[in-house]
Amino acid sequence: MKTYKCARRTVLLGGLAAFLSGCAGGSKFRSYNGPAVTRVRLYKGQRLLVLDGASSVLRTYPVGLGFAPEGHKQFEGDGRTPEGSYLVDRRNPESSFHLSIGISYPNEADIAFAEVQEKSPGGDIFIHGGPRRGIDPTNVQDWTAGCIALTDRQIEDVYAMVRDGTPIDIYA
Repeated sequence: MKTYKCARRTVLLGGLAAFLSGCAGGSKFRSYNGPAVTRVRLYKGQRLLVLDGASSVLRTYPVGLGFAPEGHKQFEGDGRTPEGSYLVDRRNPESSFHLSIGISYPNEADIAFAEVQEKSPGGDIFIHGGPRRGIDPTNVQDWTAGCIALTDRQIEDVYAMVRDGTPIDIYA
């Protein structure tokens, strides 16, 4: 009888622990059933990301940028965040930065300019979360290599809301 009670208690406590751990962490993949995001706008000077719907602004987020935020990204390693019109072109659920969505930099004009200078335009520009849990990347101003940084919680929302093919306009 003692063995049965001990085993039952162990099973119950294990189940409770599993239930509570599921509640605490949750999934980084969120669902979104609201209006479609029709455009993303980034205002670099204001460090503000805007998600537009068909008739209104849906959400805004403060952001961190590349470590050299002034000016348009031109070359690999320059630390700048691009300016211009691009598309959201890919998703990375296994990102080193929690979650990330890709931006179609470089475009044809970016490539042509870099070629004339005999340099690489760089690439792999993303909107992504923070480098480590518990650190707010928007409080560590302009730490990326040219990407757009949000908190992990914010990128979870953006990842759920923004679809591949969504236009993104990046302003100085």
